[in-house]
Amino acid sequence: MKTKQFPIWIAAIGLVASMASCSKKENTDIIKPVIPPSHPIKSGNISGFVKGTLLTGSTYTVTADIYVNKGDTLLAQPGAIIIVKNNSQFLIQGVFQSLGTQANPVSFNSASNTPGTWGGFACDSAQAVTIKWTKILNTGGPDNTGSARRTLVVDRPIKVDIEDSWVENGQDDGLGLFGGAEITILRNTIQSGGSTDGEAINIKTGSMGVVAYNLIFSQAGTGVKLETDAVVTTALTKVDVFNNTMVACGWRRGAAEPGRGVSAGVSATGNVYNNVIVNCYHGIEIFTDDGANNIKYNNNLFYSTALTFVDKTVTPNLTITLRDQYYPAGALGVPQSADVISTAVGNADPKFVSFDGSFLVPNGAANNNDFHLQTGSAAIGKGNTSFVLDNPSLAGGAAPDVDLGAYPTDGKGNKH
Repeated sequence: MKTKQFPIWIAAIGLVASMASCSKKENTDIIKPVIPPSHPIKSGNISGFVKGTLLTGSTYTVTADIYVNKGDTLLAQPGAIIIVKNNSQFLIQGVFQSLGTQANPVSFNSASNTPGTWGGFACDSAQAVTIKWTKILNTGGPDNTGSARRTLVVDRPIKVDIEDSWVENGQDDGLGLFGGAEITILRNTIQSGGSTDGEAINIKTGSMGVVAYNLIFSQAGTGVKLETDAVVTTALTKVDVFNNTMVACGWRRGAAEPGRGVSAGVSATGNVYNNVIVNCYHGIEIFTDDGANNIKYNNNLFYSTALTFVDKTVTPNLTITLRDQYYPAGALGVPQSADVISTAVGNADPKFVSFDGSFLVPNGAANNNDFHLQTGSAAIGKGNTSFVLDNPSLAGGAAPDVDLGAYPTDGKGNKH
């Protein structure tokens, strides 16, 4: 009897072991730890010294300046809504992260939803800045001297990563990136900014990085400005500027200092390739103080929807012949072999899905255009994908495309 029962006990033990093994495997696959947000911030009014997490689905009202101390972090989760009153601003000495998603962006706006009504982000002495899928609207409220403030300013050698976000209706520079900042600026929309002055992306004093696949529409000044310093005592500014679309820039500042699609001066270095520049006062301007070989550039498209435009910022008014301004006289930039340059209305047309032909658009005006490329666009297939980036480690995975501009037909560009 014992001999006959022995295999049954063996089988039973095996069955229990097997069940235990399966149970362990199932638990490993299913159970995931839930990590609570660090220092969750309760919705409602906030001001003063703040650290922690602005929560998904919560609305916050900023009633006075926000300060983030060195060593502290302020993080906004997807869908957090921040409404700013009393011309307040964020002064960041620690870490600032705004991490929205495509389906659920973060929003920063003033209570009145009108241009120039809050102070933006003063990150001069921050430790790191990361902004993704975030709407930053209506900044530029005056400082204590009455001057408009930038939407965001950094002035030290820190990591600055701004991707897939919106900067709209500011009164001065959209992004001021100085002091050796290491920048990754990808697939953003910067539009209707600057009252009578201000660049969309202003990069100076030894900052370096990549600016790619951004749409810049109706900026008072220049789309992307690169400079080092009046006296070069620090590292050179070194930036890769490729596959951006820049439309209707430079007109609000006017003839006193025309805005450009891209400008480079004071020993700045870098690459300027594969950009689409349409209806801008000047196209690409490389100043004589930059040196003939500091900036490499080619494969850029220049187009205008009219032969001339009247600049009414001066008296008497000045009629601008637009094609003479693609590479303005007196500067170092000259047409390149692979540029796509309009020689007549309709020639070299990027064929945007929709475009109203804007030149001078008021600060804060809506943008109802669609700058994706249609079939037959002169921008398709004209890109340079073989030039060597100066800052590949800061490209965030972005690479030059065979199509020009922020919206290549392979879908790898701007998602707005």
